[in-house]
This record gives sequence, structure tokens and C-alpha cells, in this order.
Amino acid sequence: MNLDALNWKILKCLQENARLSNAEIGRQVGISSPAVSERIKRMEDGGIILGYKTVVSPLDMGYQLKAIITLHAFIGKLKPFLEKVKTFDEVLNCYRITGNENIVMEVLLKNQKHLETFIDQLIVYGETKTQIVLSHVTRYKEVKPVK
Repeated sequence: MNLDALNWKILKCLQENARLSNAEIGRQVGISSPAVSERIKRMEDGGIILGYKTVVSPLDMGYQLKAIITLHAFIGKLKPFLEKVKTFDEVLNCYRITGNENIVMEVLLKNQKHLETFIDQLIVYGETKTQIVLSHVTRYKEVKPVK
């Protein structure tokens, strides 16, 4: 699906605040609410807009640690791990990557004991490295047109 400048303006509005009404988006980009609705529907149907999420505060939900964990899978353990990782509630995001490690995960944990228990579940699949996240430098940056 090709995106014109108007679609990009609509996407910018939605990426900044997905709860904006179609009327408000229309006011910002200069078209009617029904036209906004139709363009959004086409972008959803075309796979450009994948969904809408609510962002919550992990700290206020009781999580004390966020960590980045990489895994270098043992021979024969990568495919089983790719299925198992989908069952871990701790894993926010998991990526299969190139390089020395096979996997990088962003995880939320209650405390250090929870981290230890979680790593114990991972080490049967491979060698892990853990980095504790101290703060976000950038978060949920807007996807912009390819130049």
C-alpha cells in the first residue's frame, strides 16, 4: 500500500495519541471525519496499522526491574526456545537476531529473586547475558516516511 502525505499526517496523529477522535484528526490534517475514518480503515486493512495499545507504568504495576537478556542457544535448543518464550509472562518483546547471540528479550521482573528464577528457566536453552535497564532514552518513537 502506498501512503500519500495525508496518510502520513494521519499516522503521525495516531502515533502521538491513538485516542484522538476522527473529527480531531480531520481538523489537524484538513479533511472530514468520514474521510479520516476511510483512510484509517484502508491502512488497517492494508496492514500498515497493526493495532492499538495502552501503555502502562511497570513500576506502578509492581515491577521493580526491567532487563535486556540475550541468549546464545545451545545446538538443537533454538527451535524449542522459540516456542517456549511465547509462554513467559515476563517477556515484553523478543527478537531473533544475527551475531553471537540468537535472541534478545526485553523483560519485566518483580525483583532480583524473580530475575534469578527467570534466568534459571532460560539456561537450559543456552548461555544468557543480562543487562538491567536504568532508564529510557527514547521510547515509542514515531515511524516516519522512508526517504
